Amino acid sequence: MAKNVRCRLGDALEDLTEADLRKFKAKLHQFPVKSGNDNIPKGRLEKADALDLSELLVGYYGEDYALEVTAAVLSESNCKPQAKALLSATGKGACISVPNPMPPFSIHSGKAEVHFVERHREALIQRTATVEAILDRLHGDVLSDEQYQKIVAKETSQDKMRELYKLLPSWNRSCKDCLYEALKEKNMFLIDDLEGQ
Repeated sequence: MAKNVRCRLGDALEDLTEADLRKFKAKLHQFPVKSGNDNIPKGRLEKADALDLSELLVGYYGEDYALEVTAAVLSESNCKPQAKALLSATGKGACISVPNPMPPFSIHSGKAEVHFVERHREALIQRTATVEAILDRLHGDVLSDEQYQKIVAKETSQDKMRELYKLLPSWNRSCKDCLYEALKEKNMFLIDDLEGQ
């Protein structure tokens, strides 16, 4: 990667209008960062221009998490093109997800990360009722038109979820996070139940 993360963040933030940058700072101050990280103080945010902001983000969150937070806050601020461009430029994929303070994966047998949506595959296929609403959330960011139409054409909710799961092996972590967020939003009680197991 020719440019470092700090430069990429600066480029993405400089691409914002003054109004978008103000909105970004306001959302960033309220963003629920994961434990072990502090929010950037409001006073420092208000005075910062795009370059100062990139320094603050890396200083407070480290490079990888700064990228994740910036992409999520850009997305929440209706600046998805800038979020996608940032993730694409840094090789982090094209899916936007809001980082969870409690990430939806676990260490399985001490070997590798097993994402929540992979760990609970069978239960999610059997028990997810509002599949169309989930597909609508994923359409465009994660699913292409062709993939979306192919899944929607299936008859039962279980068949739709099985078809969706066929795509999972080709997805990166961000895409799986997008699915997790959509499931949590549309099937909160099911996800809470599975997380309690």
